[in-house]
Amino acid sequence: MTNPTAKIEWRDGGIPVSTQFDDPYFSLDNGAAETRHVFLDGNGLPDRFSDGFHVGELGFGTGLNFLVCLQAWRDAGCAGTLRFTSFEAFPMAMPDLRAALGAFEGLPIETMASLDAFPTRLQGEDFDLTVILGDARETLPAWTGTCDAWFLDGFSPAKNPEMWSAALMGEIGRHTAQGGTAATYTAAGFVRRGLQDAGFDVTRTAGFGRKRHMTRAIKG
Repeated sequence: MTNPTAKIEWRDGGIPVSTQFDDPYFSLDNGAAETRHVFLDGNGLPDRFSDGFHVGELGFGTGLNFLVCLQAWRDAGCAGTLRFTSFEAFPMAMPDLRAALGAFEGLPIETMASLDAFPTRLQGEDFDLTVILGDARETLPAWTGTCDAWFLDGFSPAKNPEMWSAALMGEIGRHTAQGGTAATYTAAGFVRRGLQDAGFDVTRTAGFGRKRHMTRAIKG
């Protein structure tokens, strides 16, 4: 079955916004800087990187988080392979994805910009990317992998609560290595409680830009 393509419109000088969820794909302030603050710093990266380190993600979107992560891996001089698995229900059309990434400099955009089709599997000398298409409430429970760090980047909990359910947070916990981490831009109480119930020690910390707080979690 073919997955429905994301429906977007462009606002505020080139920010892609999901018309289904009425939510931007990345920060209106600085998308790449938000990724570094929330998902890299929030997971203790790049300090924890090692060969075979496995990042999991809810919401591939434009691929920005993957590219920022890959660039951090390269800047840190890591040897070996970065593994990155993302779960996405509504893949972007490639012209939209390329247009969105074109706004960012200093990232390995060529990794995806030249592709004709949305990348469900992409491998390079230092990375192994898998994007699992479909509803994460169905695809994540069926997945057999384990991650060292999670980027929880679904659309806003207020607009897409299914992506933040206690059951799905439980699956995040089940697919996280002992001592692994998760981070997200939201500090919504029900999200933090869901992560706590999934076995994480949860901390609310300073957010990025217009968001006062974010969430960091470590699996105890």
